[in-house]
Amino acid sequence: MNQYFQNNIVVSPEIKFKKATGTAVFKFTADDIGNITKIVVYYTDDLILTPPIIAALKKSNHKWIIPNHEKSHDFIIPFSIKFNIPTTGNGAVQAAYYDFYLHHTPVIAQDQIPLNEATLLPTVVVNYDL
Repeated sequence: MNQYFQNNIVVSPEIKFKKATGTAVFKFTADDIGNITKIVVYYTDDLILTPPIIAALKKSNHKWIIPNHEKSHDFIIPFSIKFNIPTTGNGAVQAAYYDFYLHHTPVIAQDQIPLNEATLLPTVVVNYDL
């Protein structure tokens, strides 16, 4: 699963330009044939991080195995996105990252989140080059 997401999450030029890093936590529902029927963003450090993850999730249709022959099942999956620190030009990278950090807008749930019977998947770590 980690390898699938590392290969299929395409970090956008906007993310690279802003030196965006952070965490995004998703809940999605898969039906009995492994199709994703609903995607919910529970938390993200900034919305800019979510489009590549959503695109990769949508490409994973028919790949989810539902336990105990249920009609549908919920999965919770956290993602951690960060850039590889370059060997040169660290001052400019630090300034750009600091600017992103000052202006990022987290998306936070304001109400309780029913988890029902969900499977928490391991965190997917995505590193990108600037």
